[in-house]
Amino acid sequence: MSTRNFEALFNPQSVALFGASNRPRSVGATVMRNLLAGGFAGPILPVNPKHKAVAGVLAYPNVASLPLTPDLAVICTPPRTVPGLVTELGRRGTQAAVVITAGLDQERDPQGQTLQQATRAAARAYGVRLLGPNCVGLLVPGIGLNASFAHTQPLPGNIAFVTQSGALATVVLDWAKADGIGFSSFISLGNSVDIDFGDVLEYLGRDPATQAVLLYIESIRDAPKFMKAAQAAARTKPIIAVKAGRVNEGAQAAFSHTGALAGADDVFEAALRRAGILRVDTIEDLFNAVATLARTRPLQGERLAIFTNGGGPGVMATDALILRGGELASLSPATLERLDGFLPANWSHGNPVDIIGDALPPRYVQTLQALLDDPGADAVLFIHSPSAIVPSHEIASELAPTIQAAQRNVLTCWLGRESTAAARHICAEAGIPTYDSPEDAVDAFLQMVHYRRTQALLLEETRPSAPAAGASDAEQARAVIEGVLKTGRDLLTELEAKAVLDAYHIPTVTTRFARTPDECAALAAEMGGPLALKIVSPEITHKSDVGGVVLDLETPAAVRAAAVAMQCRVGAARPDAMITGFSVQTMARRPHAHELIIGVATDPIFGPVILFGQGGGAVEVIGDRAVALPPLDRGGVRDLVARTRVARLLAGYRNQPPADMVAIYSTLLKVAQMIADLPEIYELDINPLLADDQGVLALDARLRVRPKLPTARNLIVPPKITDKRKGAAHYRRRVENADRSFQ
Repeated sequence: MSTRNFEALFNPQSVALFGASNRPRSVGATVMRNLLAGGFAGPILPVNPKHKAVAGVLAYPNVASLPLTPDLAVICTPPRTVPGLVTELGRRGTQAAVVITAGLDQERDPQGQTLQQATRAAARAYGVRLLGPNCVGLLVPGIGLNASFAHTQPLPGNIAFVTQSGALATVVLDWAKADGIGFSSFISLGNSVDIDFGDVLEYLGRDPATQAVLLYIESIRDAPKFMKAAQAAARTKPIIAVKAGRVNEGAQAAFSHTGALAGADDVFEAALRRAGILRVDTIEDLFNAVATLARTRPLQGERLAIFTNGGGPGVMATDALILRGGELASLSPATLERLDGFLPANWSHGNPVDIIGDALPPRYVQTLQALLDDPGADAVLFIHSPSAIVPSHEIASELAPTIQAAQRNVLTCWLGRESTAAARHICAEAGIPTYDSPEDAVDAFLQMVHYRRTQALLLEETRPSAPAAGASDAEQARAVIEGVLKTGRDLLTELEAKAVLDAYHIPTVTTRFARTPDECAALAAEMGGPLALKIVSPEITHKSDVGGVVLDLETPAAVRAAAVAMQCRVGAARPDAMITGFSVQTMARRPHAHELIIGVATDPIFGPVILFGQGGGAVEVIGDRAVALPPLDRGGVRDLVARTRVARLLAGYRNQPPADMVAIYSTLLKVAQMIADLPEIYELDINPLLADDQGVLALDARLRVRPKLPTARNLIVPPKITDKRKGAAHYRRRVENADRSFQ
């Protein structure tokens, strides 16, 4: 990751346009017109061997003829000319280029490489930074730079917009200008042959002209660079992203449940959370979110108080809040008594607070102040319906000073159009966030909540973890995996997988291996019933699907008979599978335990991903899971568990005691440490993992490995453990004996 020569890109003193043209509606003519119309103060040098002048400006035939070395070159010439132009510019000393030309990845040069590859090689040889190719261009309104073929001149502002979609770039420019939204910079990445999200985020994170960064993302190529830059930038300013391609059609049948469940979009969501980036669904949400965050203080909590002069809108806001996972504040007895003192007897006596439609301005102000003083309300939403009693703008004028002086956030919603336009204007002038509908206002509040959570998770990673002691036996686990790889296998047997878990002190049910039905009976006599019998075959992953599991066997004779029948049944169902034997397990009698799943999958972009959720045989159907990127700490595992529905069951209900959350959290930390120690692990399922008030117990485990890759597996490393002298051993010391860290 490097921002070398970015000053020439974002703040050039001179610009040369290659492919400048007088031909109407051509890209070269459009870019030239934009450069001149933008108000750029430095020299603009059109280059075209066929014209003496372009748009009335003296033109030059080639790089050599330019009267000065341009800081920035903008290239919109035919694809075959681009590598040579970049080479000439590099020799001349130009430091940055915007390559608008498309199609470089479709054509090849005489050496067989694509023109895009040849262009990148030329740029790297001379240190030229490339934006594009196949991009709309670059706009920096603050210096009047419009090096693009966009159809409009943007307004200056303090928001940076970075997009991979050229078509979307022009739409956003049009939409933003109509709404009076300006930009510090507007960057179309195109094919990102050189400059990508990571480079741009590193620059924008330090750019004093940029107060917020908006991203439109289709894909990430360099995950470590992206995460490092995003984490650094998100600590200083809001970063909000739309990620296209949410539907994961690529999650086909996988070896493990985890492999099937950890879809690409879930992983991307986890990566953005880890980076401190707020994800939203639409482009409109991008700008709504940044407008809200720019006009509000950081939330201290997530409880919302609502007050209104009309009951219906208050109920609508409450419905939206609860249905979307928000939390309604519970007003204290003192606040209810205070409201009783000045509200009519028929007020709603709860949250939402309906102050009744005949309210005069003092009642609004008193109600707002009472809610702001309630320690159980972290923010307030005011919803106003037009009334003939008092004009809306008078109410806004009365409320504005109280809102501006408040230590908590107040959001406003002025329903209607014409009669409330003045009220909305007053709020906008006072820097008070205002929305057109209760649902929009609730969405804005929930964006604040989600942003608060991402920031908390980001900051949690910079705090030292609790002291740790003890040791896992990573070498023991590594020996098991290396033995499997030496045989040419990638799937561990159940016993081998449980041996790896044992090395990390993850409790497993007692399991023994038998080659024949007679050996099964002998083990049964030794272990005592009740027992579970499972088929062992390197080709069979989901044993129950082929009749390879029998439970509650009480006697050696029953175990032997079950083994004989299982051989026949599985042999008929999977004649291609080699049956190596049976596993004989002690039945776990924990009738009130929850079935959980903890797993690891390897994403092709972000690397290892840890999954947690409700387990069992129907895990894919239930679909209750959350994913996170390692390494994990206490805050990370708590957040991971809390994002699942099963977390509410684990908290206890009726006569069901709460599960041992310390044991669950610790198991997640141990799995995170396992994949840090053992980069050979490709997929892992612990399913089911029984969890109750007595702790956790792994009943089954599936583990897939591959030879260690030369690059690091843990792509997302908090700043505190990036010291290469510490490495995995340092992280291991933080999580070993993790039970203590949650007490």
